Amino acid sequence: MKKLTLITTLAAGSLALAACGGSSDDGSSTDEIMIGSVHPLTGALAGVGALMNDGAKLAVDDINADGGIEALDGAQLTLGEGDSKGAADTGQSEAQRLIGDGAVALVGTYQSDVTTNVAAVAERSKVPLVIDVAVDDSILEQGYQYSFRIQPNATSMGTDGANDLIEMSEAAGKPVESVSYIHIEGAFGQSVFDAFKAEAEAQGVQVLKEVTYAGTNFTDATTQVREAASVNPDVIVATGYYPDSLLVAQAVNALQPDIDALYGVANGGFDDSAFPGDAGAAGQNVLSANYHYGATNDEVADIRQRFQEEFGKPMETASVLAYQSVRVIAQALEESGSTDPEELRNAIADIEVDDPLLAFDGPITFDETGQNENATVIVMQIQGDAVEQVFPEDFATSDVVYPTNQ
Repeated sequence: MKKLTLITTLAAGSLALAACGGSSDDGSSTDEIMIGSVHPLTGALAGVGALMNDGAKLAVDDINADGGIEALDGAQLTLGEGDSKGAADTGQSEAQRLIGDGAVALVGTYQSDVTTNVAAVAERSKVPLVIDVAVDDSILEQGYQYSFRIQPNATSMGTDGANDLIEMSEAAGKPVESVSYIHIEGAFGQSVFDAFKAEAEAQGVQVLKEVTYAGTNFTDATTQVREAASVNPDVIVATGYYPDSLLVAQAVNALQPDIDALYGVANGGFDDSAFPGDAGAAGQNVLSANYHYGATNDEVADIRQRFQEEFGKPMETASVLAYQSVRVIAQALEESGSTDPEELRNAIADIEVDDPLLAFDGPITFDETGQNENATVIVMQIQGDAVEQVFPEDFATSDVVYPTNQ
């Protein structure tokens, strides 16, 4: 069931009229429509945050080059940029600033804790938020009407991550029987771990150890990997962001525990295209269950090539999701023919994006909570200097290597 279409007239109209493009309900017209982008542009996550902001920027440029929003007389999109600095309070104030500046919708934010605050701002302001990356289930469990998420949620990622590991290891003739799990503290890591553990144990796989670490001032994962390996698991599973995940892989490589695989779930590092080069030998054959751009999609290849040419860096999956989020808002603007946040929100709730840029099982559609119903987790593996899609077969670009020390 879709989110219920709201029929009440809400106070957001004044905000909309301040920002609208094309012809608005009061007959006025402007030439530009602002979308607000909130990502970590400074701080420890500035690398991925900048890529995501650039992904949103490229989407705006592409839509404008294609004639803008036709239903609104070719109104051009603009991108209002907000820097969360990786902090929830700052993300919240940046979202408020962008809405005050006239943003008719928001995209963001990469971190669950930041997105929780930004979603609350969107709800209070009655301005739609399209979440590109933020996994925690609780964000959409608040009964919000203005927040929508394209990526899989934590339960989906943890559950599917466990399922994929079990199926993949059984197919390889080396079924996993036990794991140790290392994850970053906070809503992101804990929510994915909880879902993984529930599914793994339901299928008879023992979760022998849960090892956590603080995301700040984390410079060496040796202690955490040694603790995880101390109970002799078949697999070490890891959930974290890029810098800490790189340290985990390096520690596993240094300590050489007797395991079948290092396996990421919702891991922000293991399927990043920079990871093979940064990790070197520590990255080889590392597995990662995650959402991913459609590696066999010609349009995605074109977008990623142009991104590389314009910004000088590879367009990672999180950046593709930011691009996709802007396209969802643009399609909703076309279908509603309005910049009124209420009408825009209703158009997003009812949207069907038939050609998603991600490796999903179907079109982008949102359920009554705002969650994309067809968001899919697949498994990637570092092979040589490439990130290959290896499981399931429908999305595979290469055969999986398992156990990974073959």
